[in-house]
Amino acid sequence: MDCSYFDAGVCRSCTLMSVPYSEQLEGKDRLARDLLAPFGDASWLPPVASAESGYRNKAKMVIGGTADAPTIGILDEAGRGVDLRECGICAPGIRAALPVLARFIGRQRLEPYSVPDRRGELKYVLVTESPDGELMVRFVARTDATVSRVRSGLPWLLAELPAARVVTVNLQPEHKAVVEGETDVVLTRDSALPMRLGPVSLRLRPQSFFQTNTAVATELYAQVAAWVDEVSPASVWDLYCGVGGFALHVAAPGRRVVGVETSREAVRSARASASAAGLPEVAFRAGDATAFALGAAAAPELVIVNPPRRGIGAELSGWLEDSGVPSVVYSSCNPKSLAADLARMPSYRIRAGRVLDMFPQTGHMEVAVLLERR
Repeated sequence: MDCSYFDAGVCRSCTLMSVPYSEQLEGKDRLARDLLAPFGDASWLPPVASAESGYRNKAKMVIGGTADAPTIGILDEAGRGVDLRECGICAPGIRAALPVLARFIGRQRLEPYSVPDRRGELKYVLVTESPDGELMVRFVARTDATVSRVRSGLPWLLAELPAARVVTVNLQPEHKAVVEGETDVVLTRDSALPMRLGPVSLRLRPQSFFQTNTAVATELYAQVAAWVDEVSPASVWDLYCGVGGFALHVAAPGRRVVGVETSREAVRSARASASAAGLPEVAFRAGDATAFALGAAAAPELVIVNPPRRGIGAELSGWLEDSGVPSVVYSSCNPKSLAADLARMPSYRIRAGRVLDMFPQTGHMEVAVLLERR
């Protein structure tokens, strides 16, 4: 993949941009296998490759410059806006939307927030594209003054950007390195973006986590579902379940599935998806995954964990080690924290594993492993 921003030194976020993609994929696969070799003689499947460009279904764009000439991208070291609206790793529908959003910012006089001066209103624009080409557009602003400005211009925006199904304003009043606040004001009739992945359709609400790469996420869910069906458990927990991707994909007649997630918006999304799919044996709870496990009266036959980069940590690892749970599926975006967690769980060995390249052009990857108790 060629990137003029990278070549000019304007953006170096994609640290592997200069490395041929075949070498990227081979290096990630080798790294994961080497890190996890101490934890079992696993049957490793071939890595899942991604498209080299246009793969990101979500863009988190910082707004800089002025209302007349906004930049959409990142900030430089001085806190000034750097425009990346043609970023090649973003999905085509997102790239097509960004110039429209730039015109909307000027039309509605949405003053970009200046980090050095600590003044202004509009901080970010967050755009998510579904597999069907529909968009969720979220404006992150300092105060609710932006709500009325966006609402008054909404008819123009929807006419110019008909793919926009969900439009919100997120309020983030604090001057700190946090992208979004707790409150989203939904301005459209729809408040959730349908995300169709193979046989399952998820409903993505604002502030709900979803995998960055739709095509590779589809492969990930299919792989985990195949492993779970192979084990054939009667009961499953999906911890750190997000919008319920794993839970909904492993649902089967006679199989009780419970998903646990801290984000209440994500749980609302997951419950709506389960209801629409007619899955009464799939339930979702808002709460901490570790606290849920420690407080449960009985353990399931299989646990799925999909934690953030820090991993599941010592407490949940210790609970799993002592739980007697026969099988665990661990999906990790950080093989180093995965290895650290497995070191705390000596009763388990890796039965099967696979690298899924969720993040081409970067050193990041997704690694899924099926663990069985020795």
